[in-house]
Amino acid sequence: MVSVPLGFEVSGFDKSKTWVSENGVFAFGFLDTSSKYSDSDGFVVGIRFNLKDKAANLPVWAIGGGLRVSENSTIRLNLDGRLILFENPSGLIVWSSNTSNLGVQKATLLNNGNLLLMGSEDNVLWESFNSPTNTLLPGQSFHFPRVLRAPSTKSISSYYNFVIRRSGELALVWESNVTYWRTHLSSYGVAKEARFDSIGVLRLFDASNKTVWSASSKDIGDPSVVLRHLRIDSDGNLRIYSWDNEAHVWRVGWQAVQNQCDVFGFCGLYSVCGYNSTATVCDCLSEASVNWGNDLPAVDTVNTGCRKMVDLGNCRLNTSMMILKQTVLYGLYPPLDVDLMLSEEACKEFCSNDSTCVAVTSKNDGSGLCTIKRTSFISGYRKPSTPANSFLKVCLVPQAVSARGANPHNNVKPIPISSKGLDERSGDGKAFVGAISLIILVTVSAFLSIEMFVFWVMYRRRKTKAQTRIPFGKDAQMNPHYSVLIRLSHEEVRELTANFGNQLGPSVYKGLFPNKMPVIAKVMNVVATEKDFRRVVSTLGAMHHRHLVSIKGFCFESEHAILIYEYVPNGSLDNWLFNMEQAQVERSWQQRLDIALGVARALAYLHLECQTCVSHGNLKLENVMLDEKLVPKVTDFGLRSLLAKETASSLESPSERDIYMFGEMLLQIVTCKTDILGSDLRDLVNKINGELNSEDNRVSEGVERALRISLWCMQSQPFLRPSIGEVVKVLEGTLSVDRPPLNFAFREDQMG
Repeated sequence: MVSVPLGFEVSGFDKSKTWVSENGVFAFGFLDTSSKYSDSDGFVVGIRFNLKDKAANLPVWAIGGGLRVSENSTIRLNLDGRLILFENPSGLIVWSSNTSNLGVQKATLLNNGNLLLMGSEDNVLWESFNSPTNTLLPGQSFHFPRVLRAPSTKSISSYYNFVIRRSGELALVWESNVTYWRTHLSSYGVAKEARFDSIGVLRLFDASNKTVWSASSKDIGDPSVVLRHLRIDSDGNLRIYSWDNEAHVWRVGWQAVQNQCDVFGFCGLYSVCGYNSTATVCDCLSEASVNWGNDLPAVDTVNTGCRKMVDLGNCRLNTSMMILKQTVLYGLYPPLDVDLMLSEEACKEFCSNDSTCVAVTSKNDGSGLCTIKRTSFISGYRKPSTPANSFLKVCLVPQAVSARGANPHNNVKPIPISSKGLDERSGDGKAFVGAISLIILVTVSAFLSIEMFVFWVMYRRRKTKAQTRIPFGKDAQMNPHYSVLIRLSHEEVRELTANFGNQLGPSVYKGLFPNKMPVIAKVMNVVATEKDFRRVVSTLGAMHHRHLVSIKGFCFESEHAILIYEYVPNGSLDNWLFNMEQAQVERSWQQRLDIALGVARALAYLHLECQTCVSHGNLKLENVMLDEKLVPKVTDFGLRSLLAKETASSLESPSERDIYMFGEMLLQIVTCKTDILGSDLRDLVNKINGELNSEDNRVSEGVERALRISLWCMQSQPFLRPSIGEVVKVLEGTLSVDRPPLNFAFREDQMG
């Protein structure tokens, strides 16, 4: 095996310099994958195949899940034992293995593609196999909560993920709420982990190491195949690939979803997935659409050609229902449809008469199922065997009318008038009376026409307002380049928050979406261009974790910047923590430890696991929300640090500041005191130990670990603070922690 010592580094300026495994199959270094995975500039640092044919040299692992950096960057095995990626000349560390002070002596790239950080006795302290990106190599295991994320074909993160759930079930998911393939383990029980082996088999094992599910490549066991890998591709499908040494291509030996149209949202917005004689094809829903300009479709898939559907509220006449036979439609956002039991004709009629309905799918398999779609962000699939018809609401095209004569008086007949009372100028009188009658007729007709037009405009305006009820009907306000976040105007935010009438905290207001979903509108005080704000919001919107509050939408206008978050019902952690009576405090030890662990896991996700890792930047009790089961959800993360484009100071990095803030928060959670800096810690610890005399040992040990690690986090010298990964392990009880040094001192400066 090939090893490198402490101090080894590779610079982006010398991309030809790579570190190759002993068998020559894998190489580590700067990888230019812009043509394959992204249209953005920059490089990723990671491991690729090192075959003679460049087309075969696919990346198999990337630092930070594909973190993109400029060539003015360096990857180094630091003298403190960390593998770090930093920018020059600022020295800003953009990624770290967080292995300082663990005794790392060297790094080794094994022949199977696994990168190891090892101690003096060749003990493994860190390995790349434990943090996969989009690929599994032979011999690599996969267990909860690891995730494979599909590479993006745009400058935004992918929607598709391959996950292993707590039960061991494998699944392909879109976003976090649509599962379009899974292994169905109900008859097997609970699996422990998955492993991909060299003969081309993906297996699930239970606790006794018994195979409970497997999928095999069609060339299983073929001795001529020496290279394989399992990968989730940008089209959302999971495949096993084998290298054909004669044809010099990677061949698909197995794929999870046989029918590519069954991959949720494969063709993107306003599209229908179907087939021709040779391949899957994507067709647009309708010709009745308007140009979407230079924006990209909302879904990061192969289809970029279809345009946005016409806003039904702007139809010149009424609407009509267009039939799509053997077609199933579904809403991409929100991916929730309403099911009714109606005949096909009644299903069509229901949608036609419902101003909020955009499309329906009627199953003609005898079930009578009618699925209503109230979002215009629609996709679908069709095939001859599909027992369903769909109806799409479109603008009614006006019929041509025949041309009339140019002179409108040509068709006016003379008006008969009695000659009584008229003198010899009766001819002139008749002409005069006729002219007056005509003027009156034209005037009345014009008045009635204006009245009818005004009435029609008011009616259409009311109807349009009903149809464009934020945020799901007004699709023109949503830029699909920025994931599935909804863009709202300030006026729309005022409407959903009842004119900012329900204030929950400083600049925080409760609101209600039209589908009755409660949300939070947080007014931000930021200075940024619209481009930067939308870029950052797009990055944050792609972050999904059980302990993060999800972002639903945003508003950015000249004087307003607002983020729309999901509503978490039990309020903030500070309200819960400091409103408890003493008896409740003594009974809530385990709850508080669980909350602290949840916050630590959220911070670990932000620092280490998400597609674009960031520091929180404003971690405090007020920014931790509790749901109905007291599960913590961290909010207000990342925006300021991403917009600030922070550079590393000589004292501490943004992630190190997060660690300090977490230590302070952890002490507040354990002690139920707000003013930690002004408290006598020795007295607090003694008091806590006294309260724990009646508690079980598990809780007592957990509190002691929390106290110790919190003091380590608050060390005045940043290099003495633990990584967030170490903090999580300590709170979980899988890593011991020493007492903090006797010369411990709080950091005196206060951070905003």
